[in-house]
Amino acid sequence: MRLVWTTDLHLNHVRMTAWDRWAEEVLSSNPDAILITGDISEADDVIFQLHRMAESFPVQIFFVLGNHDFYASSIAATRQRVVSAVRDTASLVYLTDCRPVPLGDGSYLVGEDGWGDGTEGDYLNSPVRLNDFRLIAEFQNSDPSDWPSLMKREGAQSADRLSVKLDALPDDAKHILVATHVPPFREACWYEGQTTDDAWAPFFVCGQIGRVLRQFAQRHPERELTVLCGHTHHGGTAQIEPNLRVHTGAAEYGCPRIERVMQC
Repeated sequence: MRLVWTTDLHLNHVRMTAWDRWAEEVLSSNPDAILITGDISEADDVIFQLHRMAESFPVQIFFVLGNHDFYASSIAATRQRVVSAVRDTASLVYLTDCRPVPLGDGSYLVGEDGWGDGTEGDYLNSPVRLNDFRLIAEFQNSDPSDWPSLMKREGAQSADRLSVKLDALPDDAKHILVATHVPPFREACWYEGQTTDDAWAPFFVCGQIGRVLRQFAQRHPERELTVLCGHTHHGGTAQIEPNLRVHTGAAEYGCPRIERVMQC
């Protein structure tokens, strides 16, 4: 399968001419499928953008959601609306809501949104506060003292769902492609060629997903795991275990791009 990977499109910031250039680039890559690792748009626009892509690209579109996709709504409501909206469009596959997808020849795709879960770095002494806290209902409607527990809860739920999917892989699974939005390790959280510090790590690393991936890789040294993520808008690759590698995609507001064309 020829898979085009893109991330952090932020299509609500993209002019029509830039969208057309990106669509032409995708089509000229002759993909068998497209993979998007989150931040497609914002909650009031994400379903429109998904259907727009489904109409433009005659292939399957696998995707997870990022934190921006929940802006101006809630995490729970947005996920429910997306699940319902893509149910009757066969080419749209919300990976957070489905089982492992066979890609052929022992390769499988699994996905999970993920969340900056506050389990890495130093939340209490960090001056960083994302727009998530004022634009996503779960945080808007909570006392700031509850934000760390909400972040950790979202990360735990993502990690639990991913663990179930990994355990459901059939015996012939030799290479597992994992799509998620938030880097699952500090080593994979890139910014201008450097990895994250204690101030940013709580918001840009999903440590609980990282632990699930590391444990799975250590239990199954015969299986190769490749993780694709985004969120930081800066690219890099991290080798976490001999059989576990993480690629973080780059992005720029207003300029959607292909991060990589992969043969699976």
